[in-house]
Parts: sequence; structure tokens; C-alpha cells
Amino acid sequence: MRSWQCVLACSLALLLFGCGASKSKQNLLKSQAEISFYADSFEGKRTASGSTFRQREKTAAHRTLAFGTKLKVVNTKNGKSVVVTITDRGPSKKSRELDLSKSAFLEIAESTSIGILKAEIYIIN
Repeated sequence: MRSWQCVLACSLALLLFGCGASKSKQNLLKSQAEISFYADSFEGKRTASGSTFRQREKTAAHRTLAFGTKLKVVNTKNGKSVVVTITDRGPSKKSRELDLSKSAFLEIAESTSIGILKAEIYIIN
């Protein structure tokens, strides 16, 4: 009876851990995405969603994702992450996947002097 309980417990653990890994892969939008941040000249301007852009808010621009979509952006170099909301269209540079507000960028980068970084992007909702 005791060995049966052990087998059941191990099976449940594998099932739970397996589902968790599968779920995070499903939510991965892009790995090794190139991201940057908005220039200061955008402060106070209207975004494509109609909101006013503020560098202090955790927002981002993406070409096709619905406004209001929440993303988790993870810097692949240091593992730091930030959650942002899509409020605008862009970036204009084709090689880039996202433009982040400066405060969001600084949550995952050491400074803005690097300009761009590689990140994994996960859709939260």
C-alpha cells in the first residue's frame, strides 16, 4: 500500500510540473526579441489607443497586439522582468518587437545607455 501511494504522489508531481512548463511555453510570444524604449520627445503625446504617454508608466508599443494586452518582458542577460500593457503601435524599426516606456526599460536594464536589449516576451492575458 505504501509503494502505491508513492507512485501516485510521484505521478501527480510529474503531471503538475509538466503542465506548468507547458503553460509557460504556450504563453511565449517571442524569444530573443529586440526591444528598445521611447524617446523623451513622446512624453505627454497621445498614443494610438487614445491614452496619454507617460515615461513613468509601465507601457509598451507593439505592431499587432490588442491594446490592453499585458506582457511579461524578461531580459535574457540578467533575468530581470517587468509587466507592461500595450497602449501604442510600433516600433517603427522593423527589427524591434517592442518599444517600452523608459521606466519599464530601466526595470530590466542597467541603464538606457545600452539602447536595445534582447528579451523573451510572454503574453499574460
